[in-house]
Amino acid sequence: MSREAWIVVGVVAVVTLVGAVVLAVRVIRTRRLLGTLGLNGKLAFYGALLYTVLPIDLLPDPIYLDDMAVLTGALLYLGRLVRQRRAASTPLPGAPDAPSGTDRAHRRVP
Repeated sequence: MSREAWIVVGVVAVVTLVGAVVLAVRVIRTRRLLGTLGLNGKLAFYGALLYTVLPIDLLPDPIYLDDMAVLTGALLYLGRLVRQRRAASTPLPGAPDAPSGTDRAHRRVP
């Protein structure tokens, strides 16, 4: 292989490594949300990290595309879980509030 080819291979390896590290940092930052995401969120989080750290890969280690794909998939899934949890816990704007038990006690029933 020529010197230029080795340079290209090196640059590609460094760029993919940096991308994998950036994705790993983002996944680790989502760790604080794991308490609210349930078992599926925890499995996605720890599964992605485990796959990235383990030496067994679908593609050889100088090529981090499979690791990046797993981390990206985990981030997308965790992001979707967060949005679903927030949508379920946040009332819609303009929606009437549910009456509480004390409100019913003050109403007169005909």
